[in-house]
Amino acid sequence: MHEVVVIGAGPQGLAAAAHLLERGVEPLVLEAGDGPAAAVSEWAHVRLFSKWSEVIDGASKRLLETTDWIEPAEGYPMGAQWISEYLAPLAETLAERVRYGVRVTGVSKKGRDRSVDAGRSDQPFTIHMVNSDGGEERIEARSVIDASGTWNTPSPAGADGLPALGEQAVAAAGILSYLIPTPEDARALSGKHVVVVGNGASAKTAITQLARIARRDPSTQITWVLRRGVVGNTFGGGTADELPERGALGQLAEKYVADGLADLVTGFRVVEVNRDGDRAILVAEDGRSLAPADQIIVLTGFRPDLSILSEVRLEIDQRLQAPARVATEVDPNLHSCGSIRATGAADLAHPEEDLYIVGAKSYGRAPTFLALTGFEQVRSVAAALTGDLEAAQRVDLVLPDTGVCGGAGLFDAPEETSGGSCCATAPAPVELVTSLNR
Repeated sequence: MHEVVVIGAGPQGLAAAAHLLERGVEPLVLEAGDGPAAAVSEWAHVRLFSKWSEVIDGASKRLLETTDWIEPAEGYPMGAQWISEYLAPLAETLAERVRYGVRVTGVSKKGRDRSVDAGRSDQPFTIHMVNSDGGEERIEARSVIDASGTWNTPSPAGADGLPALGEQAVAAAGILSYLIPTPEDARALSGKHVVVVGNGASAKTAITQLARIARRDPSTQITWVLRRGVVGNTFGGGTADELPERGALGQLAEKYVADGLADLVTGFRVVEVNRDGDRAILVAEDGRSLAPADQIIVLTGFRPDLSILSEVRLEIDQRLQAPARVATEVDPNLHSCGSIRATGAADLAHPEEDLYIVGAKSYGRAPTFLALTGFEQVRSVAAALTGDLEAAQRVDLVLPDTGVCGGAGLFDAPEETSGGSCCATAPAPVELVTSLNR
């Protein structure tokens, strides 16, 4: 039986393994992809808005320092650099402790389904999985850390949380996607009409990328669709953001809109995506429709897939699908400002003892997750699993403030509101390097 099984070999899964190993526990990491950080590899062309020192975990760094690894110089890495210069060497150092090509299909308690109480706490977890050759396997573990992330479950364009009518068919035709375009894909959209749906960092990154294409080729039309009306924090916290590159990304998106390189459409809640030959038309619930688009890029966030945990007992918030105590810290319906407390093992615990959800999946549908958050989570969880309660309860991280007040804004906020954040004067647009953090 394994002591701890970690699901996912992304940044947090690998960091969890490093912390466990440092504490004398042999972890087993199960990864569905054929290499480490498979999700990051799908946005390898995007620059993070956190610098190197903020995307390297402490225990992982100490483990790597026992090898010939060279720590990257300070700067803001691309996703590809994050993998090649840190995550891949870390996975290589963990060696046989990481298994690739194994997709976890379920977690349960040995001999007990979700409804059985008797002797439950005495039984190990069972992890069911499918190998790359299609073969099924079941292993046992004393503890489970789910760091599988949310990358494979993007939120749809449909404003009611379900795919809009016709959305899936248009996506199957290749006219609609859920990924930030690569530079090559963006150049291929020169002279086209491109619609971007969403208002997070990914959407802002896509807008700034496409606006540069439109600046070189004025026949390119970029339409940016927001579900809500324009509020003071639409473009982020600007200079008040404690992650400068995150603030700069919003400022640059705002500048491109002001320059007419992207048309902003607000209060547009998609209910239909209609095929129009090789193009598609977005229709809102109020009857408005956009001009036919050659490409629709939906970047409306992600949501957790909790299906693999259906036979274990979780305490999940009904709005965000996050661990209940984490949700109280990150729920934009409840918080008016962008300051979020770091969370640890006590916040991540569930009624099923020794089971933890960490990383982006622990934030459910909330959009504010940072790599720093996950590194602090797995440090605390590894301490808790090895009986070091003092370290588990200690908070070693203060998260950077977004510089934004007003949360997500009133759902039906009017388009004309007071400018800027209630935390700071509205920033003047300045052009800086754009970047993204996942």
